[in-house]
Amino acid sequence: MAPFPVDQTRAFGKLILFGEHFVVYKVPALVGAVSAYTDCHFEYTSEPGLEVVDNRPAVPLYKEKKMDEGIEAINLTLKHLGVDTTKRGVKLTFGGDLCCASGIGASAAQVVSLARAINIADSRSLSEDEINAAGYEGEKGYHGTPSGIDNTAATFGGLLRFQRTDAAPIFDKKTLVSPIRIVYASTGITASTTEVVGDVRVKKEADESWFENLISKYTELCEDGQRAVEEGDLDKLGKLMNLNHEYLQELTVSCKELDDLVDAARAAGAVGAKMSGTGRGGLMIALTPTEEIQNEVASALEKLAPQVWKTAFA
Repeated sequence: MAPFPVDQTRAFGKLILFGEHFVVYKVPALVGAVSAYTDCHFEYTSEPGLEVVDNRPAVPLYKEKKMDEGIEAINLTLKHLGVDTTKRGVKLTFGGDLCCASGIGASAAQVVSLARAINIADSRSLSEDEINAAGYEGEKGYHGTPSGIDNTAATFGGLLRFQRTDAAPIFDKKTLVSPIRIVYASTGITASTTEVVGDVRVKKEADESWFENLISKYTELCEDGQRAVEEGDLDKLGKLMNLNHEYLQELTVSCKELDDLVDAARAAGAVGAKMSGTGRGGLMIALTPTEEIQNEVASALEKLAPQVWKTAFA
């Protein structure tokens, strides 16, 4: 019997350039997939039930805090694809080199890799859109009402413009003039996306006019950011990232740890820096136009952050 092709189940992590929280309200976001991935080995077992082995690297306490949400997400993905573990047992083994941290899209990468594994194990012919749809259903276990941005990046990779609609989400893959070097760093804090998204909704409902003004400013920023990406204007892109971070601070989804890392990255030469993802912990991202600046920013962040990574959007 041939070994299970785990390499065909890979699903990517992501970092949000623009659009955290705003994207939930059907305005555009820009998101880039990172090269690190999660994969999934799938096997049917002789006894009914579900066994999950999680070998993914992770920041401290991430998997412990996310355990219940993770099992719910796995079960939702299995249910969506018609896999009933009460009738036939399943063993799942998750691995890969994507380090799980709030903001990197680890939950989406997990359920998208699972959908790919089911597709292979059952000899189905699911399209990438169907894989993405299964990932979205799984994400509900982690996020309640997910934006769809994480599972889309996990499925398709690359740099994407993403927008939710009342029907299927719209996404356009962007071609870059040249790779965009970045550094990202973890605060070491794991936040609940469901709770933070809920808090933002409460603020919105308490002052609709304030929120509409903020989302209008953000929408203009995102369009400017898209043009900067298409033109390869990294200085402009960096300034817009800085402004986006201010809007997220106004939403109260940043925190001192994130702000300190953002300030340190800018001081070390990053042309722009912002939180990325859920916020109140998790990750920040810094734009570093050259290899030298990338190394200098990474060194500065390593003095403050428990984990720092260098990568590029390509």
